[in-house]
Amino acid sequence: VGSASKLRPATRPKIVKKKTNKFVRFEADLFKRMNPAWRKPHGMDGRFRRNFKGTPKHVKIGYGSNTKTRYLLPDGFHKFKVSNVKELELLLMHNKKYAAEIAHNVSTRKRKAIV
Repeated sequence: VGSASKLRPATRPKIVKKKTNKFVRFEADLFKRMNPAWRKPHGMDGRFRRNFKGTPKHVKIGYGSNTKTRYLLPDGFHKFKVSNVKELELLLMHNKKYAAEIAHNVSTRKRKAIV
């Protein structure tokens, strides 16, 4: 991604994150075998599902990012995955909005041609 280049995005809105720490699965810290990835609580009597005081925050739509800054990189560009030189030429018209990211499955020979 073009962070070392002198290019600057056309517009660079301020990115505001409403919540920076991750939502973790309830009581995942108590069990090593439990994946901490978020799961919606379904228990019939569960205090977490019933939003009792003292329980962690739930995932809600209000924590979503601003649509203008969603998927925006910290330098103000959007990522654009590139697999070959032909795809890179598309970016010449839009170099104030998108930054190229070389796909992970591109060979070293093609990477050198792209760079």
